[in-house]
Amino acid sequence: MTYDVLIVGSGLAGLATALELAPHCRVAVLAKGGIEHSASHRAQGGIAAALDPQDSVDEHVRDTLAAGGGLCDAEATRRIAADARRAIGWLQDQGVAFSTDAPAQAALHLTREGGHTRRRIVHAADATGRAVVAALGERTRRHPNITLLQQHYAIDVILAGPAHCQGLRVLDARHDRLLTLAAPHVVLATGGAGQVYAHTTTPPTATGDGIAMAWRAGCRVANLEFMQFHPTSLYHPQGDAFLISEAVRGEGGLLRLPDGTRFMPAHDARAELAPRDVVARAIDTEIKRHGLDCVYLDITHRPRDFLQEHFPNIYARCLALGIDMATDPIPVVPAAHYTCGGVVADTAGRTDLPGLYAVGETACTGLHGANRLASNSLLECVVTGHAAAQAILALPAAAPAATPAHAPDIRVNDTPHPTLAHDRQALRQLMRDEVGIVRSDASLARAAQHLAQRSADITRRWQAGHISPDLLELRNLLQVATLIVHAAAARRESRGAHFNQDWPATLPNARPSIMQDRASQAAAA
Repeated sequence: MTYDVLIVGSGLAGLATALELAPHCRVAVLAKGGIEHSASHRAQGGIAAALDPQDSVDEHVRDTLAAGGGLCDAEATRRIAADARRAIGWLQDQGVAFSTDAPAQAALHLTREGGHTRRRIVHAADATGRAVVAALGERTRRHPNITLLQQHYAIDVILAGPAHCQGLRVLDARHDRLLTLAAPHVVLATGGAGQVYAHTTTPPTATGDGIAMAWRAGCRVANLEFMQFHPTSLYHPQGDAFLISEAVRGEGGLLRLPDGTRFMPAHDARAELAPRDVVARAIDTEIKRHGLDCVYLDITHRPRDFLQEHFPNIYARCLALGIDMATDPIPVVPAAHYTCGGVVADTAGRTDLPGLYAVGETACTGLHGANRLASNSLLECVVTGHAAAQAILALPAAAPAATPAHAPDIRVNDTPHPTLAHDRQALRQLMRDEVGIVRSDASLARAAQHLAQRSADITRRWQAGHISPDLLELRNLLQVATLIVHAAAARRESRGAHFNQDWPATLPNARPSIMQDRASQAAAA
């Protein structure tokens, strides 16, 4: 159970890192479910890249900085945007078939999304993530140097000495056993924490595991108050929070009230193509103002064959629920979608802890600032995943990792605990009600009090020594929810995806919210 590199997470960031490393070293990829159980697999829109002759990296950077509310790191943003062309070429080399322009099919088709001033979204119809993960997943499964460990839950990072990563404690849910995996390098690619909210587009596995693990290991986290809500998730009694891609608005979709009134021009000059935080707040405002369950996304002015060609999966999903998007406006509401903050890391994934890396949505590289620009996330996954792999390979060859001798006194509990599902849902409803699109000092205080009580209870259960996948995820959800609330309460302004009605103004100087667990640091020392 000793490897050169352990990668936690099998979304695009994890797979890109693994495939870049695999020709040179032995890699294990841990996945709580299958490869298809990631947020990357669900991604619809595409990958931002300045490929059009009329576009440029400079314009891509400007759009990213504008959407980020002044909190983007300009150097990191430029580094990632400048690598977009190479990233797209690499994905094509892996077998990803992106949509092309008809009739010659000679060039990639580029669409446009909110916040972009140009068409620069490379996509595979409206299921880009599925196409990308399928291609990379197949190569991952076939590579002799990659071991795919499915239904394996990372518990915590193992520290060697005062400050170095030595491996992972892992729960093998297939065989109800605890494992110690040793490696000199660990890459956290666990995605975000959308499951802290009751209504989310993220998969059930998005429980903030990597962020919580890094925090407990003493790493800094930043900007966790900026949870991006996607403005348009499907609202239907028989449907889950299925994402209606931003590309629908990019191709002319309009947001309307039930009586047909278009409302976005009254909220922002960019109307439906304003950044996501602006559109989500506008929808939230209209829903509350008029006492609505939802608003409607109308693209019925587009021909049916256009919709079927450009949005085949959305079209089919809506039709299965009795909504014909060629004739019926689509009922939509905002849903928690993307964690803009995360573990503080550079664009090569390096964290505060030597040997520990964070890539993709788990990390806070400075690219997204206070509000992620559409389709920059998959780009970040490829660029930072490759950079992390290269950073690892550039280091002197590490000695084989020694398996840590001491294991904590914990045991696997394979009997479902009847209250854990209820506790998880109660947490998600609390965050939806008190720490949603619009917050207040009072709502954040209420959330902090409830979270402290629930965290104490879960800590007692954890210390009792009987762990399970449900308890492990709830522990991480509570940890990240608490960090989100503390970061939100400390920000005395409204910026990007964070809006506090008690502090509606935006301060002239943008500062990231950086936190560190001093207790963990002291223990490590």
